[in-house]
Amino acid sequence: MSAAFFQRRFQVLPGFNLALGYTIAYLSLIVLIPLSSILIKTSSLSLEQFWTIVSAPRVVASFKLSFGASLIAAAINAVFGLMLAWCLVRYPFPGKKLIDALVDLPFALPTAVAGIALTALYAPNGWIGALLEPYGIKVAFTPLGVLVALIFIGLPFVVRTVQPILEDLEPELEEAATCLGAHRWQTFRKVLLPILTPALLTGFALAFARAVGEYGSVIFIAGNMPMVSEIAPLMIITKLEQYDYVGATAVALAMLILSFALLLAINLLQGWKASVRTRGAKP
Repeated sequence: MSAAFFQRRFQVLPGFNLALGYTIAYLSLIVLIPLSSILIKTSSLSLEQFWTIVSAPRVVASFKLSFGASLIAAAINAVFGLMLAWCLVRYPFPGKKLIDALVDLPFALPTAVAGIALTALYAPNGWIGALLEPYGIKVAFTPLGVLVALIFIGLPFVVRTVQPILEDLEPELEEAATCLGAHRWQTFRKVLLPILTPALLTGFALAFARAVGEYGSVIFIAGNMPMVSEIAPLMIITKLEQYDYVGATAVALAMLILSFALLLAINLLQGWKASVRTRGAKP
């Protein structure tokens, strides 16, 4: 048989060149061109002007809150999302189907509705806020409220990323570890966690990416006080309302660069973890 036959036989998609062309064109229209417009708009600024805008104290404070709270929220979701996925996969209990459906609620719920609901719950006169008020714990209209909102919207990403991996895990792995004398923590740490780590990192990255750009659910509970609880997306909106389009695109470009750098680092870490596990699996 000719080499051309084998090339046609083992192509993943029929008409690969045409499919690739459509894919690149679609990606360019939806992602690359809008992002490049930010770069083009910001190119009218000199490097010194760009740095002056993005290094302003109010802008830096909004960056610290958005990226710091997003990283913390994604880390919390990685821990508790794994626990929730574990319970949904491993244990039968009443109302399991309902809880499994509720996990997807932040996907379907409008972000503004989520923000209003969280504010009503955690305000000083809310159901939860009233219980925390005597202890001096204020959630609504503080950076802590921003963290709560970001945890709420990011949890499904971790659960839905880890859950299929847990469902596909063979119970023989845990049984073999138990027969070799490993207790539960050793089995989880040395057998299960290495398998779950790539999925956990993926869920972490998705939750972080969603949290960084979140606006609707945060804007109501944050309080939006400059230098205290003002998020970076709100800073962009504020500059747009002041007709400072160049300043808004400069802040957006800085967010884009920081987000891309962090996501790239997470993906590199995920690839390194996968390569280490692959090398460890070889005889």
